[in-house]
Amino acid sequence: MKTGQRSHCEVAVVGAGPYGLAVAAHLQRAGVETRVFGDPMSFWRKRMPKGMALRSPLSASDIADPEDALTLDAYARKCGLTLTYPLPLDAFLRYAQWRLAETGVEVEAREVRAIEKKGRNFRLGFGDGAPVSAYRVVIATGLANQEHCPASFLGLPRERVSHSCEHEDFAPFCGRRVAVVGAGQSGCESAALLSEIGADVDLFSREAIRWIGVESSAGTGAASVKDLLRRLTRTKNGVGPFPLNRLADRPDIVRLLPDGLRGEFTARCLRPAVAGWVKPRLSNVSCHVVESELKPEVLQSEIRLRVEGETKSYDHVLLSTGYRIDIARLGFIAPELLRRIRCAEGSPVLATGFESTVRGLHFVGSSAVYSFGPLMRFVAGTRYAARHLTQAVVARRLPSDRAAIERNRSSAESAIDSQGLSGERPNSAFSQRVLPPQESASAADFAGRSAPSSP
Repeated sequence: MKTGQRSHCEVAVVGAGPYGLAVAAHLQRAGVETRVFGDPMSFWRKRMPKGMALRSPLSASDIADPEDALTLDAYARKCGLTLTYPLPLDAFLRYAQWRLAETGVEVEAREVRAIEKKGRNFRLGFGDGAPVSAYRVVIATGLANQEHCPASFLGLPRERVSHSCEHEDFAPFCGRRVAVVGAGQSGCESAALLSEIGADVDLFSREAIRWIGVESSAGTGAASVKDLLRRLTRTKNGVGPFPLNRLADRPDIVRLLPDGLRGEFTARCLRPAVAGWVKPRLSNVSCHVVESELKPEVLQSEIRLRVEGETKSYDHVLLSTGYRIDIARLGFIAPELLRRIRCAEGSPVLATGFESTVRGLHFVGSSAVYSFGPLMRFVAGTRYAARHLTQAVVARRLPSDRAAIERNRSSAESAIDSQGLSGERPNSAFSQRVLPPQESASAADFAGRSAPSSP
């Protein structure tokens, strides 16, 4: 029976980026009936401009699999390639495509339009075809719809102002005057790419660019010692400065920190920083550190920025102003369900197994940064997230509830049938092994994790 014909599954994974694909591979290997919905690696393909590269070390760019066999090194050996740092985005996408084929995970290219709670099940609605019910849902949509736009630029026409994640290719900006706002990795690399395709670029930031991985000037003993210490204190994942990088690699410990301390720790590890290999590519970019807020004025043929008493004119302003997590902006979580999810500043508060305060509803990737720390913002976090979520799903299966499972399945499929969108029922082998989640995460799982609900 084809996956697309079933109207019920144990776990539905929403999102097919690194986290969604890693979680699905681990769940399926553990014998958990799993369906994945989304467009594989779509954010990386459509929301990152051509020519970009990964800042993470090669050793921290593997998308996790259950056997740790489908690594970048394994891909390079299989395909006869030599991978070098920094890894180009297109090379990473080819690796992700190879890995997906090797795992055998089937991704259904359907857009989830709505997720709501129906009794013990979740109901997923789509833009096309029959809905699907699931005992558990894993939301792995990454940074989609989470881009941050400064208030002064809200509502301005897209032909004059856009966020860097809105572009797949910077080629249309050739020969144009562009102001890039934000001097993190995305801002600096975007400025470099724009300059290299022939744009006239100014880069604006509140602070001086913080370079990482740049060797000190040769010729002094102090510089040599500093470079040696930097190399000795690096971690495999490369998240955060020493000694915080050691803790960043332990999301299980980070989750137990008091909320305020965990927030400060995460912010320190995720401070805007730029890989040293970008620096020589900014030779033709004018960099400006400004203390006051940029004030835009849109005219018919240009956009002007008032910068500390001076006015500059541009054809376009590119915002590389980062992302702020707010699960309400995902757009597909039903309002009633959204109100039941305890949040802090837009991020879900998660217990062990990445489970929210709604039983059976999990969040991984960037939505998990608030609870599990900065590692969840990077591909390197897929290993921890996929393994611990899978362990929780398997451990929380309740064999005593088989009768309830069948009642829930029949109820879910009857509801779908009543809409005239019936699908083929699951086979008996599937019925025998699918078990529901526990009633809820225990109070101990959320100990010390009080947070206000988001509006």
